[in-house]
Amino acid sequence: MSKRDRKLGKALKARPGYEVGYAKPPVETRFKPGQSGNPNGRPKGAKNRQRDLRGERLKEIIRKEAYRTIPLRDGDRSVMIPMAQAVMRSIAVNAARGQHRAQRLFAELVASVEAADRHVHERWVETMIGYKLHWEAELRRREALGITDLPEPVPHPDQVVVDPRADSVKFVGPWTPEEKAEFDRLLRLRQFLLGRIEEFRTALETEGDPEEVAELEKGIEAVRKALRRLERLLPA
Repeated sequence: MSKRDRKLGKALKARPGYEVGYAKPPVETRFKPGQSGNPNGRPKGAKNRQRDLRGERLKEIIRKEAYRTIPLRDGDRSVMIPMAQAVMRSIAVNAARGQHRAQRLFAELVASVEAADRHVHERWVETMIGYKLHWEAELRRREALGITDLPEPVPHPDQVVVDPRADSVKFVGPWTPEEKAEFDRLLRLRQFLLGRIEEFRTALETEGDPEEVAELEKGIEAVRKALRRLERLLPA
């Protein structure tokens, strides 16, 4: 009789009537509570090592070193600046001293940064021009079809000002839905204040009592002050 058969026999003797078969292993070969089913499985840090294959940890080390601050003499005082800035300053100083290699490297770095900035700016202007043209056409379509139950875009295309001569884009209105809600609230308040001024003016036209006239004029001036403060919060 094999060793496995002997174990099976002992298990059956320990639990009379217990059937060994599919999904019913012998009692003595079962996993104990708290026992790992894979004691030699993946070691600690295996997931991190797999991620390291993509160089993530090395990138993080490079970033930390590039922006780690170090002391540097600046005239008569010592300042703390990032390592990357210290290296660039060293290259710039050597270039200013006439070192041709440093001059060439510094010129290449400046040119690459300016080219990258110019590319990002051009993409930004193109994107906002496309946004403005798209929503102008969409709003015309809605107006032609009488569609009034759809929300307006934020920012509104009328509030996206493109200056082709300066190659620039600026906004004269809210940029996010939250800003739009606050902008609309301020516009409603502005309209209310304008209405109050008009009410006071109408009352002045028919008021003959000097004291009442003076009170109405004070009211107009107070509302005008509130209106001026409010308009400083609104875009031009």
